[in-house]
Amino acid sequence: MEDNEKTNIEEQETTQEGPVEIETPQAPLDSDVTENSLENQLTEQKDKFLRLFAEFDNYKKRVAKEQREFYAIAGKDIILEMISVNDDFERALKSFEDSEDLSAVKEGVRLIYDKLNKSIEKKGVKKIEAKGCDFDVEKHEAITEIPVTDDSQKGKVIDEIESGYMMYEKVIRFAKVVVGK
Repeated sequence: MEDNEKTNIEEQETTQEGPVEIETPQAPLDSDVTENSLENQLTEQKDKFLRLFAEFDNYKKRVAKEQREFYAIAGKDIILEMISVNDDFERALKSFEDSEDLSAVKEGVRLIYDKLNKSIEKKGVKKIEAKGCDFDVEKHEAITEIPVTDDSQKGKVIDEIESGYMMYEKVIRFAKVVVGK
């Protein structure tokens, strides 16, 4: 009997052409139930979207507020140091009125100048060396060129009109210079 069953199966396989399709019975769809469930899903997704959008909007507002506060506090440190230097200048001005000793006045102003430079350096600001250096367009701004008799002075900074400054290796103000030609 097994041989007969095998031949029947083989005959069925050879007589069929193409893939065999298996039909599965489908339950009849209730259109009301499907529409309600789809509407519920859509409402859920809309709600999730709106909540996510509101959460993202709140995040943006919070980050913007934190940035404003950070910049205000960062500026506060600098202002407090400048106020300290300003207090020193006020004391110096009062002493100018009473002092007859010019060297003491000069020394006081020099101390205030040094204090200001130290405050600036603590914030990462450095003065750009210019006078006597080769002219560098990355650090210097040429105000004018003057003729020089010494060939070694050509292309060099002869005079510095206004100091330049770098903050953390980035130029924040170019040095205004006179260049030899």
